[in-house]
Amino acid sequence: MKILTLVFLVLSTFPMSPISAQDVPEEPTPTALPVHPIPTTVLVEGQVILELYFESLAQGQVGLAHISGMNLAGARASFLENVFDFFPVSEDGYYGLIAVGMEQSAGTHNLSVVVQYLDETNSTIITPVEVILGPFIRQEITVSEELGYLIDPEVERHELAQLESIFSTFTAEQHWDENGFRWPLDAELTSPFGAFRVFNQIAASRHTGWDMRAQTGDPVTATAAGRIAFAGVLDLRGNYILIDHGYGIYSGYAHLSVVHVTRGQEISAGEIIGQVGSTGRSGGAHFHWEMTVNGEWVDSVEFTEMWIPQSVSESADENFESSD
Repeated sequence: MKILTLVFLVLSTFPMSPISAQDVPEEPTPTALPVHPIPTTVLVEGQVILELYFESLAQGQVGLAHISGMNLAGARASFLENVFDFFPVSEDGYYGLIAVGMEQSAGTHNLSVVVQYLDETNSTIITPVEVILGPFIRQEITVSEELGYLIDPEVERHELAQLESIFSTFTAEQHWDENGFRWPLDAELTSPFGAFRVFNQIAASRHTGWDMRAQTGDPVTATAAGRIAFAGVLDLRGNYILIDHGYGIYSGYAHLSVVHVTRGQEISAGEIIGQVGSTGRSGGAHFHWEMTVNGEWVDSVEFTEMWIPQSVSESADENFESSD
């Protein structure tokens, strides 16, 4: 996976230069649980069917793929620089999450899916996937003098490396449940995912998540059921929680005043895990929410709007060697 070189998380509470109206994306709002989509692409290879539920993928988006057929034992995909397992869904084959990082170049890239059968033979389906530019805005950010030391690229690189060592681990087990994925806080969105930012007119960066307007002490809940992969203090994100939801999906919660969970703890969807604060590189109380899929930073709001099926308990890595 690719390491972001300069990704600075800065709060919406820092002064910003005005953004023109045409640059401001339409603000999404929380929605009900998504419904089963209709495939846009259907490919047949022998007795196997590959369905894609997207026409193209923008930078920072995730698409859903489905493998079905007779005598299937598993499926594994290769896309861009990532290799990942599909997860089994009872009597409905296998599903995979196709993630595009927010810094991935636009163009056509091959998705290769290796299908394994119960007789231990394999077949491969290859199809092109178009990656398009994301609707990212540009922002000018002023960071206060007392927090200026946190713009040091080495601080950022160290923190990203620490996080990537955790969320690059692919857990071939489903932790999310029938409640799916939701917003962790019912609040106004203030600073968008993927924004191109210039700090103090000298440092260029990207925004890895969404900021939400909130007050110190407001409860923060788990986006979905999962297992705590990290709960501690980071230089930029302050008091931080990272949840492993299984099959390459992680959610992160930054700048908390209080953390209510510990590493390894199992969490239910909607369970309170912490409280809003202003720790780390923060100019005031607010909440930062981010997600990664298959090691790529993706738009957490758009991800919660996806339909994601329920897996079964079997682990796909029983049929393939470990993807770590």
